[in-house]
Amino acid sequence: MIVDGQEEDRRTALIIEDNEDNRVLIVSLLQWGGYRTIARATGQSGYEAALGERPDLILLDIQLPDINGIEVLRRIRASRINGAIPIIAMTSYAMAGDRERLMAAGCTGYIEKPIEPTRVLDQIREILGGTG
Repeated sequence: MIVDGQEEDRRTALIIEDNEDNRVLIVSLLQWGGYRTIARATGQSGYEAALGERPDLILLDIQLPDINGIEVLRRIRASRINGAIPIIAMTSYAMAGDRERLMAAGCTGYIEKPIEPTRVLDQIREILGGTG
């Protein structure tokens, strides 16, 4: 949205997802919800985008083709941008203990796939404490 000739400040979400259909769906949902989006298909390119873009939120798939999402998470948390960037695992990992393991590794939240498009923004807002 343009306000007084300038783009209104919007939160930026980085989506790191290798499946093109999932990536397009998540990007569309977040844009509809008012987020500016950056999308990457590999762990390494997602990590580099996180360092370069410093997004307000990261949605991270765990099963990626190069380095897995847990390694991406570890690298981001060990980097200069660690700060308080919320990182939400969005994954089909649904075995007992996976959510807890990802949260202990540094994730802010966990959303299971397949996602419910009508609930994703609500889930993100819940995870972010209503500030999303």
